[in-house]
Amino acid sequence: MATEIVIAQTTIDDEEGARALAQSAVEARLAACAHIDAPLTAVFRWKENIETATEWRVSFKTTQERLAALAEWVGQKHPYDVPEWIVLPVIAASDGYSAWVVEETTAK
Repeated sequence: MATEIVIAQTTIDDEEGARALAQSAVEARLAACAHIDAPLTAVFRWKENIETATEWRVSFKTTQERLAALAEWVGQKHPYDVPEWIVLPVIAASDGYSAWVVEETTAK
């Protein structure tokens, strides 16, 4: 069954920042929930240098309807010049979970 749920991901350089992004997105009803992955090692090119950094990934569960607002919000709150922003489609989810995500991202 298709769903309107998506998973939007970003990374950030400290756990406290990851928790703040996750909690405030849920409080603002931009995401129903957010998962924070344990520290990851990132290797990337930045300004012609190969860099290595420790980052935390935040995965937001939201709806297509709330995605643009969440993207704008993360862009404003994120400390990076160019934050990671990747959106993954959810091709199937249980009816109950889908309904919960929709309910939790709807303004009350």
